[in-house]
Amino acid sequence: MRITVRSFAKINLGLCIGPALSHADKSVRATFHELRTVYQTIALHDLLHLEVVKGSGIEIRSADPRVPKDESNTCYKTLAKAMTALKAKGKVILEIEKRLPVQGGLGGASGNAVSAILALEKAFKKTLPGRERLRIAAEVGSDLPLFLVGGTSFGVSHGEEVYPLPDLPATPCVIATPEIGVSTPKAFADWDQLTPSPTSDRMNEFGRMLSVWLSGIPQKKTSFRSSSGVPAVGRGRAETLLLDLVRTGIENDFETVVFPQYPALREVKRVLERSGAFYASLSGSGSALYGLYRTRAQAEQAARRLQKAGIPATATTTLTRSQYWKKLSI
Repeated sequence: MRITVRSFAKINLGLCIGPALSHADKSVRATFHELRTVYQTIALHDLLHLEVVKGSGIEIRSADPRVPKDESNTCYKTLAKAMTALKAKGKVILEIEKRLPVQGGLGGASGNAVSAILALEKAFKKTLPGRERLRIAAEVGSDLPLFLVGGTSFGVSHGEEVYPLPDLPATPCVIATPEIGVSTPKAFADWDQLTPSPTSDRMNEFGRMLSVWLSGIPQKKTSFRSSSGVPAVGRGRAETLLLDLVRTGIENDFETVVFPQYPALREVKRVLERSGAFYASLSGSGSALYGLYRTRAQAEQAARRLQKAGIPATATTTLTRSQYWKKLSI
C-alpha cells in the first residue's frame, strides 16, 4: 500500500546564538552552538509517498536533483533507525515531492525525515512509542524533534531539546524564498568572529523575554498531550499572544551576520515590513524570510508585491499544534 503524508515547514520566532560547545561524543570532531529559539510550524509543505515492497534496503526518489538519494539523506537515516526499532522487514521506497526550498532555513529536510517515520508506521500499522520517535529524531538532526511536537515550541541546547509552548493562534504569513544560498556553518563562524566572548548573558535575556511573555498568558491551566506522545502544559490562549511575543523584542541573531553578506535579504525584510507585516524576520540562517500579518488579504497583497519584484513568495498561515497533526495525513 502506498502511503502519502505531508511534511510541513517551520519558521523561527527569534533565535539566540550562544557559545560554541564541543560534541558530547569526544570521538566526533564537531562543535555545536547553544541555541534558544521559538519554533512555529506553518502550512507550506512537501509531499512524501512511501511504500514497502519485497526485498531489503531503502530507496530514495525525487525529481529534485538537489535532494540526496544516498545514505546522507536525513529520511534514509530515520527510516533505517525506525525499521530497526519496529523490527520490520522489506524494501522501503520513499518518493520526496519537493515544494519547499532546499537548505532555506524552513526545516524542509528535517520535516521530511520525521514525516517519513510517520509514513513508515502507517505502512506497517505499528506505532513507535513517543520517546523512541524522539530518540531517533534527535540522533539524526537538531531540527527534527520540533516536528514531533508541532505548533509553537521552545528549542534549547543546539535545537534538539523541544518543549511545547501555549499555542499561538493561526496567523496569516508570507514566506519569501530568494534564490540565494546561505551557508549555515559560515554564518556560525562569522558570528563567532563577531562575538568571541561568552554570550550567556544574551541567552539569559532571551529566556527572560520569553518568561515575560509567558507570564502575560492567562493562568488557567490546560493540559494536553501532542500526538508525538510529549506531555505539555499550556496556560490558555489569547488573541494577542503573538503580538505580545513580538513586543518583547525577540529577534534572530543570524540577521547580524547574514544581512551584511547578503544585502538583498535585508531589503526583502524591509519590503515585508513596508507591506504591513507586524513582524518580519529571517528564518534560521536563511535564506527564507517571513512576515506575519493581521489579515490574509494583507499577506496575499505582500506576496504579490514580492513576486512582481522577481522574488518567490507565498501567502500561507501558521499552524497550531492540533492543525499540524490533523493535516499530516492525506
